[in-house]
Amino acid sequence: MAPLSKGGTVAVTGSAGFIGGWVVRLLLDKGYRVRACVRDANDERKTGFLKAMPGHTSGRLTLHSADLNEAGCFDEIFKGCQGVAHLSHVSTYEDQDYVKMVCDHVINSVNMSETVSRVVVTSSVAAVMSEQDMQELVLRPVLDEDRYPDEQNPKRRADRGQGYSMGKVLAERTFSGAAASSGRWDAITCCPGDNIGPILSPHQKNFGPWQHHIESMLLGEYLQNVMGAYRPWFTVDVRDTAQAHVLLLESAKVENGQRYISWSTDTPKVEEVCASIDRLLPELGFAGAKLIDPLPPKIQAREAEFRAIWGGCELRNDLIRSTLGMEFRPLDDSIRDCVESLLSVAKVKPSLKPGV
Repeated sequence: MAPLSKGGTVAVTGSAGFIGGWVVRLLLDKGYRVRACVRDANDERKTGFLKAMPGHTSGRLTLHSADLNEAGCFDEIFKGCQGVAHLSHVSTYEDQDYVKMVCDHVINSVNMSETVSRVVVTSSVAAVMSEQDMQELVLRPVLDEDRYPDEQNPKRRADRGQGYSMGKVLAERTFSGAAASSGRWDAITCCPGDNIGPILSPHQKNFGPWQHHIESMLLGEYLQNVMGAYRPWFTVDVRDTAQAHVLLLESAKVENGQRYISWSTDTPKVEEVCASIDRLLPELGFAGAKLIDPLPPKIQAREAEFRAIWGGCELRNDLIRSTLGMEFRPLDDSIRDCVESLLSVAKVKPSLKPGV
């Protein structure tokens, strides 16, 4: 299908979110008209930062209440749009039938619009690498767009912690299948890594979860177990992920059903992220933070094994770099800007060294 023309209209679901807010901002910066979809447009706590954007003052940015759980909630919003960036999270990933229903709500509105030619669906690297049996990462250590989790493992179930990954894979296939059936629009998937970087609104510090863990570091205590036992962070700047979404909407090189991983291939340990705060911002006087390991003793005893498995993985971003010309920000920039936004936007009060 044809990519978006400059100045066209794009609907963004999940606009109040960490990534969604940046997608809205970058689209406006590039001259698009944006329809920002949120659960409640009157919730100033979550939408105030959108209303403060210059595009809202002129009318180029409009806000729309839409409940994903309600069929038809996007029908009127998508009419006249050329593109949709679908970033919203569902209420739960434990019920796969529910996840499919929500996908169908969005898809039906796209079909009814008769104007949307491209949908960019936000998935996750969990749809690439989340395994019930970590030995799969030993057998298939290359983490690229062709990789999917072992879906034949009988223990890969939502009630065993795999619901999020299963839901993201389901959404990818549901959208690409519907787009192929329509013949009028295409669905491209973006699989972001661990997004960090500056928040745009105070409420965003509680979601992510990566910026929330950096907030915990600033407050003096943080967890070892973030996503998977002893997994390093597979980082990407939220602004780079947002840019990837915009470029996927615009690109004439992408095709229906393709997926693109958005990550820098940096793999810092959580301890290294914490230590970098004082290194990057010595003026702050950060006192450091205590590392808490909540994992049970039998898992802690296997720390070296798990670190070796993750260390043996090969993260690839060749496809998104070659197709979109993407370059990724240095990790130091992402951490610094995340910290400064937590201090300035969310008013986080960090733990400081004595006398500071």
